[in-house]
Amino acid sequence: QAGLHTHEPALLAALKKDLNKSSGEAYMTELGLVYDELRYAIKHVERWSRPRSIRLPMLHFPASGHMLPEPYGTVLILSPWNYPVQLTLNPLIAALAAGNCAVVKPSAYAPATSAAIAALLQDVFPPAYVAVVEGGRQENASLLDCDFNYIFFTGSKTVGKEVMRKASEKLIPITLELGGKSPCIVDKSANIKLAAKRIVFGKFVNCGQTCVAPDYIYCDPSVKDRLVEELKNQIHKQYGESPLDNKDYGKIISKKHFDRIAGLIDPKKTVLGGSTIPQNLRIEPTIMDNVSWDDAVMQEEIFGPVLPILEYKSLEEAADKINSMDSPLALYIFSSDKKNISFVKNRIQFGGGCINDTLIHLATSEMGFGGVGESGMGTYHGRAGFDAFSHKKSIVDKKTIIDLPMRYQPYTKIYEKMIRVFLR
Repeated sequence: QAGLHTHEPALLAALKKDLNKSSGEAYMTELGLVYDELRYAIKHVERWSRPRSIRLPMLHFPASGHMLPEPYGTVLILSPWNYPVQLTLNPLIAALAAGNCAVVKPSAYAPATSAAIAALLQDVFPPAYVAVVEGGRQENASLLDCDFNYIFFTGSKTVGKEVMRKASEKLIPITLELGGKSPCIVDKSANIKLAAKRIVFGKFVNCGQTCVAPDYIYCDPSVKDRLVEELKNQIHKQYGESPLDNKDYGKIISKKHFDRIAGLIDPKKTVLGGSTIPQNLRIEPTIMDNVSWDDAVMQEEIFGPVLPILEYKSLEEAADKINSMDSPLALYIFSSDKKNISFVKNRIQFGGGCINDTLIHLATSEMGFGGVGESGMGTYHGRAGFDAFSHKKSIVDKKTIIDLPMRYQPYTKIYEKMIRVFLR
């Protein structure tokens, strides 16, 4: 904690340089969540580390059982560039709480933050406990050839598949935190004004470069026009009439990502925004209406400040369509109809999400966060993070005062009857 406080100004300055994050946004979405995760782990790690008693079947009498958590050993943490502080340090907190040593590899796309993280960790930990490797693809490839005991990766599905392939060669267990096209469903019973406010926050924070950002809105046609107008109003309220002049509005991480996102914008379907400043890697908050599933913007995860809006004919149709695609990392539904909310929660497969809000399900140490299917595997945060980096060793402590005979040869009829009594 002391080291984090000491290095906080340098981390905030680095986030400003790499992603143009204001100090308020950077603290809310990065450092504040790290402080919270650290406090939570310090408070609970002693209890998490205790052996957990297990009730055994009568066949084992007399005996006691317990599950003993133990560290995997040396773990590799590969972190992304979009929330480089939070998504590096939170997994590290979990790994260290579980008793592991760690090699940390921040993303080369955020070089200033990578250097600031390296300075922090080198100041706090001896390299035998936590080592930091900076660099790009060559360093990633070299690390994946090493014999780690566990790998934790956050990033794209494409790279995640390569991490999984390399880990499988050595049977290294992994956690993958990936992404996908996270839908935001708005039904006709939703509080449209509040929905627009919270969707704009969730979509455009960090310039849309959030793995759980609402990727698109799937809307009841009866409220779509009202929603579009409220989204426009909220963008102006939160980012000003000219967001590209807002010094606290973020930028795209690289020219490569800028060109990809800009190429997804269809001017004919843009109802707000669409302007860019290529030399500064800035893209205006953009809303696209009357979008179809065939449009380019619906063929990949956007990961930027472009919000397409589609209509559904029925909630059943929406559920079937979402389920026909890769399972999303997150799903959001804005509704006042309990039946609709229950239907969506139980009918659609997704990693996690919110009812009448966006993003905040990951901002707590009380619940595990993770994907399902193509959006990832494994969970972390709080106890779930400790468990992810721990092997649970099963122990049976058999007593010696009595030795029940029915498990030994020869198997007599009376022994068989006794076994059936104990194992029925």
